[in-house]
Amino acid sequence: MADHHLAQLNIARLRAPIDSPALADFVARLPEIHDLAERSPGYVWRLQDDSGDATAFRPFEPDVIVNLTVWDSVEALRTFVYRTAHLEPMRRRREWFTPLDADHLVLWWIPAGSQPSIEEAARRLDLLRRTGPSAAAFTLREPFPAPDAVTESPGRAAPASHR
Repeated sequence: MADHHLAQLNIARLRAPIDSPALADFVARLPEIHDLAERSPGYVWRLQDDSGDATAFRPFEPDVIVNLTVWDSVEALRTFVYRTAHLEPMRRRREWFTPLDADHLVLWWIPAGSQPSIEEAARRLDLLRRTGPSAAAFTLREPFPAPDAVTESPGRAAPASHR
């Protein structure tokens, strides 16, 4: 079993209030997408309130929602995001969200069995925005290996490059 899991935060600025007709399709898809994530290989955990989603959490701004999840690998998250029914609502994101002027997604490794806090996630996003991708805060485009990642050949050092 891996010593680390991948934490993922993404944020989005709503075009309208969450309970508005403009966001009805998005809200209606949430249970389906949450269920899909929970059934996906590599899924570990997601932030949710008693209603089953995280749209009530607004730690950044009143019109910014969060999605905070944990996966067992970058590959598992990437597969869920780009190779499942999650892709269709993602393609429609401009209907529901306004573009942000800064990074909106950050990844980082956490000890297996732990859960990231919203506060930690906000610090990681801020770090990514200030310093760019690093082992402490990175993106799907520029992932870093888990601290416990093993090399394919025993006795060889892990590659210096993260790309």
